[in-house]
Amino acid sequence: MKAITANRLTDGRVVYRCRNGAWTEALGEAIVFEDEAEGQVTLAEAAFDHLTVVDPYFIDVDDASPAGHKAVREGIRNGGPSAGSLHTGLLRTNLAEG
Repeated sequence: MKAITANRLTDGRVVYRCRNGAWTEALGEAIVFEDEAEGQVTLAEAAFDHLTVVDPYFIDVDDASPAGHKAVREGIRNGGPSAGSLHTGLLRTNLAEG
């Protein structure tokens, strides 16, 4: 099964396309397609929402969670933007201290 995901432009959060055309942070609320062919029109519509999201694409889902060979990647994306995180700040501090 497939869902459509993208990143919201205002804060970079991972979002999913809903049946009503809105975006949600909850994968369980996303519209789910049997395959990519079934969702092509919805993906095309999502691509025109370029003032709200960037780079919509299909992901594999199973029981409202990422699945398939990219499940780990999607889990990391869903954790939020990594730039500016505590880990990035610590890395900069360590590099500066030399």
